[in-house]
Amino acid sequence: MDLFKSAVLMFVLLNPFLVIVYLVDMLETLEKKQFAKTLIQGAMIASAVFCCFAIVGDFIFSGIVQAEFASFQIFGGVVFLLIGLQFVFRGPTAIEILRGGSKGLAGAIAMPVLIGPGTIGASVIIGKRHEAIYASAIILIAVFTSVLIMLLLKALHDYVRPRNEPLITTYIGVAGRIMALYVGTVAVDMIMQGVRVWANMF
Repeated sequence: MDLFKSAVLMFVLLNPFLVIVYLVDMLETLEKKQFAKTLIQGAMIASAVFCCFAIVGDFIFSGIVQAEFASFQIFGGVVFLLIGLQFVFRGPTAIEILRGGSKGLAGAIAMPVLIGPGTIGASVIIGKRHEAIYASAIILIAVFTSVLIMLLLKALHDYVRPRNEPLITTYIGVAGRIMALYVGTVAVDMIMQGVRVWANMF
């Protein structure tokens, strides 16, 4: 049951149904094979990072960074909040600004689309709950389940768009607003969690 809860936590934070909105420009311009290749490469980069944080996350924060995990939660929450605000005022095109140019798309998908404060924080939590091998397996299952769903959404998009483009535009607009609300809510919650941890130290 704990393994299932951890997998669900990671999957919910990855949220392929909303992340696909981040990738709307790539969704519309790349062919299926190129989109799949780029997405899988980005997922592999993200998975490696998540597994590292699951296995040695505490050491990274306490030994290398020499900072409390609460500090990361507060900073990550601020970054998340800025992304949410960009989405509110600019819509899905905001991610193009955050990702930069079209070079190195796999790395740009990995960060900031997949690798974010929420998913890194979840990786550390999963690493605390389970042994390294189980934590890594949970992360890989969650990431590649998300990738599979996004590839199915790409196929659905390519099928529906020529026949009913207004439906796709409506979905992107609605999902973009949901994304902004979701990201903003998670951001504020991360900041408050970090502040509470810091407050309890005194």
